[in-house]
Amino acid sequence: MPVNTLAHALAHSAWLRRTLAADPELAAELPARLHAPFTRAEMSERYAAFAVADEAMLKTALRRLRRALLARLIARDMEGLATLDEVMATISDFALFAVDTALAALKPELARYGRPIGDESGREQEMIVIGMGKLGGDELNVSSDIDLIFIYPESGETDGNRKISNHEYFTLLGKKLIAALSELTADGFVFRVDMRLRPYGDSGPLVMSYAALENYLLTQGREWERYAWIKARVMTGDDAVLADLARPFVYRKYLDYNAYGAMRELYKQIQREVARRDLIDNIKLGQGGIREIEFIAQVFQLIRGGREKSLQTRSTREALARLGDMRLLEPEAVTELADSYDFLRRLEHRLMYLDDQQTQTLPVDPAQRACIATSMDCADWDAFVARLNRVRATVHRHFEQVFFLPTEEHVSHPLSGLWADIQEDGAAAQLGELGYDDAPQVMRSLAAFANSQRYRDLPTKNRQRIDALIPALIEVAAGCDGPDTTLTRILGLIEAISRRSSYIALLTEYPQTLKRLASLYSASPWVSNYLTKHPILLDELLDARVLYAEPDWPQLAAGLAHQLDEARGDVEAQMDILRHFQHAQQFRLVAQDLAGMWPLEALSDQVSLLADTVLAACVRAAWLDIGKRHVEVPKFAVIGYGKLGGKELGYGSDLDLIFLYDDPHPDAPDLYARLARKLSTWLTAATPAGILYDIDLRLRPDGAAGLLVSTVDAFANYQRGKAWLWEHQALTRARFVAGDAAVGDRFEKTRFDVLTMTRDPGSLRAEVLAMRERMRESHPPRDDDIKHAHGGIVDVEFIVQYLVLGHAWRFPELTGNLGNIALLGLAANAGLIDHELAKQAQDAYRHYRRLQHALRLQEGRKVMPDAALLVHYAQVTRLWEQVMQPGPGD
Repeated sequence: MPVNTLAHALAHSAWLRRTLAADPELAAELPARLHAPFTRAEMSERYAAFAVADEAMLKTALRRLRRALLARLIARDMEGLATLDEVMATISDFALFAVDTALAALKPELARYGRPIGDESGREQEMIVIGMGKLGGDELNVSSDIDLIFIYPESGETDGNRKISNHEYFTLLGKKLIAALSELTADGFVFRVDMRLRPYGDSGPLVMSYAALENYLLTQGREWERYAWIKARVMTGDDAVLADLARPFVYRKYLDYNAYGAMRELYKQIQREVARRDLIDNIKLGQGGIREIEFIAQVFQLIRGGREKSLQTRSTREALARLGDMRLLEPEAVTELADSYDFLRRLEHRLMYLDDQQTQTLPVDPAQRACIATSMDCADWDAFVARLNRVRATVHRHFEQVFFLPTEEHVSHPLSGLWADIQEDGAAAQLGELGYDDAPQVMRSLAAFANSQRYRDLPTKNRQRIDALIPALIEVAAGCDGPDTTLTRILGLIEAISRRSSYIALLTEYPQTLKRLASLYSASPWVSNYLTKHPILLDELLDARVLYAEPDWPQLAAGLAHQLDEARGDVEAQMDILRHFQHAQQFRLVAQDLAGMWPLEALSDQVSLLADTVLAACVRAAWLDIGKRHVEVPKFAVIGYGKLGGKELGYGSDLDLIFLYDDPHPDAPDLYARLARKLSTWLTAATPAGILYDIDLRLRPDGAAGLLVSTVDAFANYQRGKAWLWEHQALTRARFVAGDAAVGDRFEKTRFDVLTMTRDPGSLRAEVLAMRERMRESHPPRDDDIKHAHGGIVDVEFIVQYLVLGHAWRFPELTGNLGNIALLGLAANAGLIDHELAKQAQDAYRHYRRLQHALRLQEGRKVMPDAALLVHYAQVTRLWEQVMQPGPGD
C-alpha cells in the first residue's frame, strides 16, 4: 500500500510524524499492516521476538511494542479504518498484556527471596493487579494513565534464603511493575501509572492483603470509592476477590438512593476543581463532558445494581443500553447519550493523537484547532465548536434531569415554619385553613412525632431530610379525601423508614412521588399498610408510566427467569427476588385498581396471572436447586383450586394447591416429594422481604393424611373411586397452573371425565344440601356476612357446582373453567335454570365480589346490609329454591 494513504494521520499527529521519522523500519511496515487490527496474538509475537532476558530488555520491548501499536491505532483511526470500539479495546488489551507480561518477567528478579507463602493456606501467593477506571471498563484512552490497585491473598513470608514478609515482597514487585511501565526511557514509556485509587490514597501502603482490603471497605470505604470500584477489573490472578470483597461494597442489596447525594457531592468537587484550574474547555470534566455521561450511568448502577445484576457491568455504554431496556432512561435519552459519548470519546482521542499527551482540553494553537475540526468532519473551528456545544448541551440537559437538586436544597417549603413551630399557638388554626377536619388532633400527632425519642435519636442527615419532607407531606395530604387519616398513615410510614436513609432519600430526591403516595394512602388502609410493610415498593411510585402500564406477563416472566438464573445457587437471594417481584406487581395492580383501570373480573384475572407466573418461576428455580435430578425439566404440575382455580384471586388470597407428576423413573417419587416440600417452603417462608403466599394443600387426595405429591394415575383413580362429593365440587374450580403442560393435560382429562360422570339427581341434591347445612352450622348465616348469608356467595357457588355435577354429562361445556358468572349463563342457555333468575344471580355475584374486594381494601370495615344487598340475597335464594327443589323422578 502506498505511503500516502497515511497522509491524513500524518497531518494530524506530530507524534506520528516524529516517530516514523525516527524509526524507518516502523515507517516502512506501517502502510502494509494498516488494514489489520493490532491483536493480542501480534502483541505476543512481537514481544517474543525481543527475547527478553532482564528488566532493561523488558522496558525496551514493551515501549517499542507500544510505539508500533499506537502508530497503527492513530493511522487506522484517522484513515477511517478503526471504530471507537476497536481503539478502546486494543489499547485496553495492550494494558492487560503489558501488566501480565511485565509481572511474569519481573518475578525472577526477586528469586533471592524465594516464593511468598500464605500463613493460612501454606500455598504460594500471587499478586492481584486490579485495573480501575476506563481500563477496567475496556474503555481506555490511547494516552491515558492506568489506575491500578495491588493486593495479595494472605499474609506470610517468603521461603527463600533471604526471608521477607509477603507484604514486603509484593511491595518490591509492585514498585518494579510501576517502573517497568511508567519510567521514561529513551524509548518513551508504556503507561503512566496512577495508584491514588488504592485504599488511603497516596498515604496508604502500595499493596494490601485481602483481609486488610476487606476491613478498609467495611469500615472506611467512602461513597466516591463505590463509584470508582464499579469499573474494577482483575487483570492478573484470581478474580474471586471482586465477588467476595468489592461487589458487596459497591452494590447494596437494597435500592440505594443515597447514591444521588454522594455522586452529586463528588460532581461538585470536580466542578470546583474545574473552576480553580480553569478547565472549562476540558471535554472530560467540563459541563456536558464525558464525566457527566459516566455519572448518569453509574448513579443508576449504584442505586439498583445490587438488585439488577445486569447493571453490574463495567462498560458505560452497556450500562446506558441496559437502563434503556429497563426504561429507567427513555430510549431517546439513551440514544442521545450514546451518540454524545461516541463523539466526545473520538474527540478525546484526536486531542491525544496530536502529541501523545494525556489531555482532554481543547487546543489554542490555530493549526491544532484546524486539525481537530477536520478530523471531526467539520468545515472549520467555528463549525466544530458549534457542534461540540450542541453535544455538551444535550449531555448536560440529561445530567440535570437525573441529578436535579433534592427538596432539601430548594428554597424552603412554605409550610416549613408550621412544622418547625408545630407546638406553637396558631399551628392548629393553620392546619384547619389547609383543610384538616380535626386540626388540633393533627397538630398533636405531628407534635408527638417531633417529640418522639425515635425522631430525636435519628442521624442528623436523616432528620434533616425528614424535616424537609414533612411540610410537603402536610400539603399533599391536605388535598386528599380524609386528610387527617391520610397524614396519620403517612406519618406511620415515615416513622417506619426513618432509620433507612435510602428510602428517605428516595422521597427527597423525587418529590413528585409524594402526591402519588398521598393518593394511595388516602384511598385504602390495606394499601397503606402494605406499602409501609414493604417500603421497597416506594420505588414503584417513581414512574407513572410503569406504575400504570398493563402487565405484559410473558415479558415479566422472562425477566423474572433471568433474575433467578443470575442468582442460581443462592436460595435466599432467589426467594427475595420472587418476593420483590410479586410485591411489586401486586402493588402496581392495586394502584391501577384504585385508578379505575380494571373491571373486577379482569382484575381477578390479572391477580391470578401473577400467581401463575410466580408459581411457574418457583417450580423451575426450585427444581434446579435439587441435586442429582434425572431430568432438566420436571414432569410435574401445580394444580390450582378455589379462587386460584376459578381465577377469582384477590389481594392477599391464599392459594389452594395440589401437586402431580407423571414420571416412571425410580427416583421420581422422592425427587418430586422434595420439590413439593421445597415449593411449600419457597412460597410460605418469611424472609426479610416477607412471604409470597399462604398456601393450603388439604385438597390433595386423602387430605392432610395423603401424600404431598401424587402421580396423575393415582389422582385419577382416587377421584373416580374414593373421592367424596365435596371433592368433586372442589374440582369444578380447579385448573392446571404451572409446570409440565403434558402433566397438566392429563389432569384436565381426568377433571373432564369426573365432572361428566352421570349421577343420580336425588342423591346428588341430598349430598349437596347436607354439605351446605354442615357449613351453615360452622358459619351461621348473617346478613352482614356476604359469603355465608342466605343467598350469599357460597350459595351461588353451590348452585353452580350442583349444575355442573348434575348436568355436565349432557352439557360438557359446563366443565369449562369459566367462572361462576359465565357458568350461570351457560346453564340458562341449556334450559337448566330460568334466564331471569340466572341474570339476577349473575348481578348479585358481581355485587358480592365488588363489595368483598372493597372491604379488603378498606380493611376493618363491615358490611352494612342495605336494601340493595337484601334484594340480591332474595334473588339468589329464589334461584336456590328453584335448583334445589326435587324434580320429576328424583
